[in-house]
Amino acid sequence: MPRPLAVPLAPGVWRIPTVGRALINSYALVDDDGSVTLADCGVKQAPARIVRGLAAIGKTPADVIRIVLTHAHPDHAGGAAELARRTEAPVVVHAADVEYAEAGTAPPRDREVTGGRLFSRMPGNRFPAVEVAQPLADGDLLPVAGGLRVVHTPGHSPGHISLLHEPTRLLITGDALFNVAGIRWPVKLFCTDFRMTQETAHVLGELDYDLAAFTHGPELADNPRERIRAFLLRHG
Repeated sequence: MPRPLAVPLAPGVWRIPTVGRALINSYALVDDDGSVTLADCGVKQAPARIVRGLAAIGKTPADVIRIVLTHAHPDHAGGAAELARRTEAPVVVHAADVEYAEAGTAPPRDREVTGGRLFSRMPGNRFPAVEVAQPLADGDLLPVAGGLRVVHTPGHSPGHISLLHEPTRLLITGDALFNVAGIRWPVKLFCTDFRMTQETAHVLGELDYDLAAFTHGPELADNPRERIRAFLLRHG
C-alpha cells in the first residue's frame, strides 16, 4: 500500500508524512480563507514531500503564510529554510531555540546521558540555517484556523513546544512524546535535558484534547488524553 501524501485528522488539519508512513510527520492547518500554516518541516530532503502533500489537499506553496517549528532539530527544522524560500512565509520558533535555528545547529545534548557530549559534536546536528521572524512564548495563541496555542515543553530542546489547536481539540506533541510502537519517551541521546523532558511532558496530561498527533508516529484518536496520562503515571 503506498504511503499517503496527506492524512486528514480534523476539519482543516492534515498530517503530512515525510519519512515512511508516520516515522516523521509535518502538519498542515488550513484557515477559512484557504491560507496554510505548516507545523514542522522534516529533514533537509522533506520539502518535496511536503509540497506533494499540500497538492493532495489542493494547496500550493503560495498558500503557506506561516511555518511553526516545534524545535530546532534537523528532523524538524531541516527543511525549513527551503520551504521558507519556496513559500516566502515567516518562520516562528520558541525564543529559547531561536539562536539554534538561525545558526543551523541543534542545541547541546544531555551531558548526563552516555554519548551525549560526543553526539553534540557530530555533523548530523547541522541543518540549513533559517531566519526566525518571531520568537514564541508559552501560552501564545497564534491566529491559525481559529487558534493554535503554544505550550512550552522544554527538555528535548530548550525551546521545545507542543501545539494545541483549540477549535478541533487536537494536540501536536512535537517530540515531548513519541508514538512509535506505542507511546514512549524521545531518545535520550537527542535531548538537551532528558530529566526535564520527563518533567515538562506532564503538562500534556493536563490539557484538554480529543486527538493526539505526534511528529514521530501515528495519531491517537481513542482516549488519547487518558492514554498519555497513564503513560506519564507509569514512566514519569
